[in-house]
Amino acid sequence: MADLRVDIRGLQLSNPVLTASGTFGYGLEFADFVPLERLGGIIVKGTTIARREGNPYPRMAEVPSGMLNAVGLQNKGVDYFVDHIYPQLAPIAANWIVNVSGSCVEDYAATAEKLAGLEHISAIEVNISCPNVKQGGMSFGTTTQGAGSVVRAVRKAYPKTMIVKLSPNVTDIAEIARAVEAEGADSVSLINTLLGMAVNVKTRRPVLSTVTGGLSGPCVKPVALRCVWQVAKAVQIPVIGLGGIMTATDAIEFLLAGATAVEVGTANFIDPSVTMKIIDGINTYLEENGFQSVQQIIGKLEV
Repeated sequence: MADLRVDIRGLQLSNPVLTASGTFGYGLEFADFVPLERLGGIIVKGTTIARREGNPYPRMAEVPSGMLNAVGLQNKGVDYFVDHIYPQLAPIAANWIVNVSGSCVEDYAATAEKLAGLEHISAIEVNISCPNVKQGGMSFGTTTQGAGSVVRAVRKAYPKTMIVKLSPNVTDIAEIARAVEAEGADSVSLINTLLGMAVNVKTRRPVLSTVTGGLSGPCVKPVALRCVWQVAKAVQIPVIGLGGIMTATDAIEFLLAGATAVEVGTANFIDPSVTMKIIDGINTYLEENGFQSVQQIIGKLEV
């Protein structure tokens, strides 16, 4: 068995495979399919300061080689999470990571502060890149000033590991990554969904109620890989790669491109046990190629 351990600025992961927010619920929903303790980390669904109902239906659509979603960060708010969800997660020995979003800088900081005292929450992932909300979300992640302002405020409120999730819908994602690194981010995760849309030719109307939504799945992987490769060269903090990872081979591509860890998202909808297959597949690749540790392939793309 190869050594799969990785370190995200003090956050120790038993392997580099995490679940992407919004695709794994609170983790509890997948307990019948995978041993949750075996995952490197579980990133729970997006959490905001107040309850959000999300966008009107229809808000999901299948497209070639992927899917569109415009769920809109539906959740019952951080207080509900603290009072009702967290007590169910705490007894499970896993790295629990909460995805945090907001409509303004103050909301991000307030949500992070409420999570800071939870012993069994290992980290937060600050979502400045969601394309499916009318306020906040991606708007903060598309400029260095906006991204920096959120990270600066959250850093003051949250002392533990802070991952910042970046949008690919920008001109220079490496510039955004450097900006959040300068404000205290411990890691960056990328990419969030690409902005896309679908049209129903029979009704001559958009398929989604919001017209546009977030594109994910295998179709985004080449863009995600490019972004991870660019950002890994631009920052000193660990990079977490995601976008279209369906197999162990996909995950290994991201590790070679410079990712310290990966998140698996859309694939969970197709195969609820896919994360276990990816963990096993990474181990098999390492053993078959004579590597003792996953650290030996991180960032080792030969160009």
